[in-house]
Amino acid sequence: MAPIPGSGLAKGLAVTLRTMTRKTVTEQYPDVQPGLPPRTRGVIGLFEENCTVCMLCARECPDWCIYIDSHKETVPAATPGGRERSRNVLDRFAIDFSLCMYCGICIEVCPFDALFWSPEFEYAETDIRDLTHERDTLREWMWTVPAPPALDPGAEEPKELAAARKTADKLAARQEAERQEAEGREPERWEPTGPETEAPGTGRPGTDRPGTDRPETERPETERREGRE
Repeated sequence: MAPIPGSGLAKGLAVTLRTMTRKTVTEQYPDVQPGLPPRTRGVIGLFEENCTVCMLCARECPDWCIYIDSHKETVPAATPGGRERSRNVLDRFAIDFSLCMYCGICIEVCPFDALFWSPEFEYAETDIRDLTHERDTLREWMWTVPAPPALDPGAEEPKELAAARKTADKLAARQEAERQEAEGREPERWEPTGPETEAPGTGRPGTDRPGTDRPETERPETERREGRE
């Protein structure tokens, strides 16, 4: 069916009329701050306590807009006879936001969570040279970083948590064994149970009488020969 002549114009005018009769809402900025999405990429905040001056962010930055200066300090030995260690101390951390393209690579590659996205966007300057913000300003922006979103309850447990829980269970078992020894009791030893391993004293595979209940084909050749003789 051929379109009716002028139908496109009528649809356009209808949209215009609906828009004209709709009440306009103006956000009174800067008196009223706009509501920004939680993942807004405003500026980059620095949590310098976590920074180890590994230089990964500066090396991976495609715009070369991160400037880092540091020096080495000698840390005395923690124990008598120990060896002194050296560490990097951060002197300068600056980002030139006139070059930054807000790709977020520096935040992704930081292994110690020292850089974060902040929704702060009011950092305009009258001189482009003032858009290079030093670590004091980056530190202030750190306090505007929103809290991370809640974890998905259906997600898999992180490997770090599983490893930490396993280590804590081993430590608790060791402390329990030491407590039982201090009380004069024999520590309880738990053996894994399964289709091929049973509790001690049952005469089944993996117990204190090895080989007695194993099938003929699983016994060593010497045991089978002695049984036939």
